[in-house]
Amino acid sequence: MVDKKYEYEPVLDQVFYRLLEKLAHHDTIKEYRKLERQIGEHDGLQRLVDDIKAQQKEMVRFDHYDKPNAYKEAKRLADEKQQQFDNHPLVIAYRESLVEANDLLQHVTNRLQKKVNDSLEKKLNQKEEGEK
Repeated sequence: MVDKKYEYEPVLDQVFYRLLEKLAHHDTIKEYRKLERQIGEHDGLQRLVDDIKAQQKEMVRFDHYDKPNAYKEAKRLADEKQQQFDNHPLVIAYRESLVEANDLLQHVTNRLQKKVNDSLEKKLNQKEEGEK
């Protein structure tokens, strides 16, 4: 995906950055970022991630060399570690906060879209009225 650069009127840039700043200070976003940071700094969780990746690499290797029993054991261990990771209280809280943060951003996006569309429709109707 290509990252497009758009140029806006300076006033729109200012409003946009104020909105971003307000979102960054919203409790929902702050909680999400806090949990994200805690997971990244949690040695036990990072060890689990490393173990899962190692087991997945083993699975690929065992599959390549046609060792079905070793593959099954590596998969069992990877699944066990994944379940430990998924059931960790920090991960559960993080995923819940991620849903809340996404809901907030979706709400803001929908409101912005509605406001812009309503404004454009109003201007279009005024233009049509002026042409009659």
